[in-house]
Amino acid sequence: MQRQNKSLSKGLSVLKEVMTSNKPLTANTLCQKLQIDKSTMSRLITTLMTEEFIEYKGNTKEIILSDIVRKIIHKDDREKIVQKTTALLDEIFYLTEECAYIGIFDNNAVLYLNQVDKSKRVLKTRDSVGLHAPIHTNGFGKAILAFKEDIDLETIELKKFTPNTITSISKLKKELDLIKQRGYAIGNEEHEFGLCSVAVPYFNKKGQFVGTVGVSGLTVRMDERKLHEYGQKILKLVNPYV
Repeated sequence: MQRQNKSLSKGLSVLKEVMTSNKPLTANTLCQKLQIDKSTMSRLITTLMTEEFIEYKGNTKEIILSDIVRKIIHKDDREKIVQKTTALLDEIFYLTEECAYIGIFDNNAVLYLNQVDKSKRVLKTRDSVGLHAPIHTNGFGKAILAFKEDIDLETIELKKFTPNTITSISKLKKELDLIKQRGYAIGNEEHEFGLCSVAVPYFNKKGQFVGTVGVSGLTVRMDERKLHEYGQKILKLVNPYV
């Protein structure tokens, strides 16, 4: 049996700890958990950062996985989500005749994983797959904030885009309480003028939150009454997929 490389083993144990943690870690925390002295831990962290496995969160000393590693880890999971929800997005489109999306939480924003628009309109909704949107400005993001349990609202930057954008944390919390009660979220010209959306939470068969599904389109076709109507219909449609 070959002798174990102790430095490599310690480095991998640090990486594993960061990968499995549901929150950022500090060097001191890692020292305590892994019983590694501070000088050795400093060298291990420096090496892992140099090789782009981990990074500091913003301007803090909190350690998280690097963007490259996160993308590698999440790629397969995201492809599975797309495969499992494509038929659902088809049904949502045919139910509403509006562009259907699935969005997930990514770096305090909404990431659009897939969209379905089979309309014959000359002017169609732009391709948003792979794009991010501010999480507090649309139905997809607000549904995520309402139903994903491990989000710290205080970390959300409530930047103003239109007069309708929610920029107050207290107002956002009231909106999220309302969303939880009725089961769907609405975005009405809060990011861009003329655009609106409605979305409901999507859970897997284990009851775990995955993301949000719904539609987005022009306000000239979807007024507030129509948005509520679609929200209720989509909510009933999604239930069999849970």
